[in-house]
Amino acid sequence: MKAVIQRVNQASVRINEITTAAINKGLLVFLGIKNDDTKKEADWIIDKILNLRVFEDKSRRMNYSTLQINAEILIVSQFTLYGNCQKGRRPGFDEAAKESVSKPLYSYTIEKIRKTYPNIKSGTFGANMRISLENDGPVTFIVEK
Repeated sequence: MKAVIQRVNQASVRINEITTAAINKGLLVFLGIKNDDTKKEADWIIDKILNLRVFEDKSRRMNYSTLQINAEILIVSQFTLYGNCQKGRRPGFDEAAKESVSKPLYSYTIEKIRKTYPNIKSGTFGANMRISLENDGPVTFIVEK
């Protein structure tokens, strides 16, 4: 499982010109799921999303996590994180999980976070989405289990 985690001042998802999810200060998480991922990898990513200290204190040091400052989270499924561009000109997606694996794990991740942390919103799995964001910093991390 791979996540691109961006600290944002705001982010939103639009589908067919309708805003379906929006957050203010928080994290925009693009989540990629590969063939052999399980709930074990999802639980690890969930812990990182909630506890990674990427928000600044008064000294401008990254000392606070999402939980500590009550930031919002927007999670968007993105199978292209497992696109392989090493050969040829067209990315290959052999490592990206099929929908039968990725959709339940994506839903599991969102619902598990929501059970303890209600400030979460999400994109729509499989939809053609328009993502808008204002990156804060910029601060972007790639986390993979």
